[in-house]
Amino acid sequence: MKTGAQKFRALLAKGGLIVAPGVYDGYSARLVEAAGFEMAATTGAGISNSLLGIDDIGVMGLSENVNHCRMLARTLSIPLTADADTGYGNPMNVHYTVQMFEEAGLAGINIEDQVHPKRCGHMPGKEVIPLVEGIKKIEAACLARKDDAFAIIARTDALAIEGIEGTLRRARAYAEAGADLIFADAIRSEDQIKRLVEAARVPVTVNMGFGIRARPTTPLMSLKRLAEIGVRRVTLPRMLPAAAIMGMTRALEVMKEVAASGVAVDRPDLAVGIEDIMRLMDYDEMRALERRLLTTETLEAKYGTG
Repeated sequence: MKTGAQKFRALLAKGGLIVAPGVYDGYSARLVEAAGFEMAATTGAGISNSLLGIDDIGVMGLSENVNHCRMLARTLSIPLTADADTGYGNPMNVHYTVQMFEEAGLAGINIEDQVHPKRCGHMPGKEVIPLVEGIKKIEAACLARKDDAFAIIARTDALAIEGIEGTLRRARAYAEAGADLIFADAIRSEDQIKRLVEAARVPVTVNMGFGIRARPTTPLMSLKRLAEIGVRRVTLPRMLPAAAIMGMTRALEVMKEVAASGVAVDRPDLAVGIEDIMRLMDYDEMRALERRLLTTETLEAKYGTG
């Protein structure tokens, strides 16, 4: 059976654009696979927001992140990559961070060059480590993995600090250090993406944020256009958390109206039915397993009840 890392490599080898929606819990992970996507990516901000109830400012620790990602990876049969932030320290910390995420069943991880503690790539106030230290982190990540299929995705946040030339310099250096993919976060234009693709010499992945609505940083572009200019993978980290927040907000608004009026309403447009939840969570498979493992009549007839 192929590992998630090997499945990711197969997708890259197949060519074309890989679309990886961002997931942060069991529901979102299962929904992505059920919708037919070939890959998913965890959203570090989504996990931090939903798990800790705080912004993505580097408070979530390695163990919290790895343990949560392990549960998501075991939920899926499609490959899943994770945000590993800065690797949680220096190149030695990166070494063990890579091993822990690989052992957890991930297909690969993002390692970024922000100063630790990091912050969301689309927030102001970011700082980046020196280029030489960033290179050593990528070298450490490549050395640490046990399976060469496990993808090391070098993320740089240098654009806001060093401009596009500094970003391209880092992209080339990280690729030479062994990174399998390059990811420049908060990239500002189609022209910058094209220049990154030309400079990187390895596959480029782009964070398209919400995917279905614009935002102030990276411009909203069609998947077709991104593929045309050579992007190999697109992640959508904010789409599902944002959609969930909108859906929950609308349901709560209606529930407040119901509480005030005292009149019951049936609004299937606002909430799926219990049968949909049971289908998503594979209740039929669980019940079949129960029948196999918990039914004892045949064994009791053969061996007795002693």
